[in-house]
Amino acid sequence: MTDEDFMRRAIALAAAQVGRTGDNPAVGCVVVRDGEIVGEGATGDGGRPHAEELALRQAGESARGAVAYVTLEPCGARSSGAASCSELMAHAGLDRVVVACADSSVFAAGRGGAHLRASNITLDQGLLNAEAAELYRGYSPAKSLEIRR
Repeated sequence: MTDEDFMRRAIALAAAQVGRTGDNPAVGCVVVRDGEIVGEGATGDGGRPHAEELALRQAGESARGAVAYVTLEPCGARSSGAASCSELMAHAGLDRVVVACADSSVFAAGRGGAHLRASNITLDQGLLNAEAAELYRGYSPAKSLEIRR
């Protein structure tokens, strides 16, 4: 399977949750090690847990040295004060994160990507951006911020 195949799987996971995540975006995440999916997840009903949390939990130790495919930039901060998705990814020991779309939310907006790069994780952005962007046409980061406060 190719990077595109894994990202399409992440897009499919997210698409199944559109309309079920409140004002938060529906995100899909697939963790791959040695060409095999070892974890996957989508944003939970109501917006929690985040897709990355679920995928990393499922992958467990297999996440070390793996690649994560995420439809939207992982958060760089959490309104709850809990570890952000980018922090969780760094702690899990991922080697590379492939992101389809940037997130303009104050909880992401480059912060997630910056944290990943600072943690020496290779970050590739824009893979299948146009396909994933369809998921976020109705997503308003400002509206999401209001809900989280």
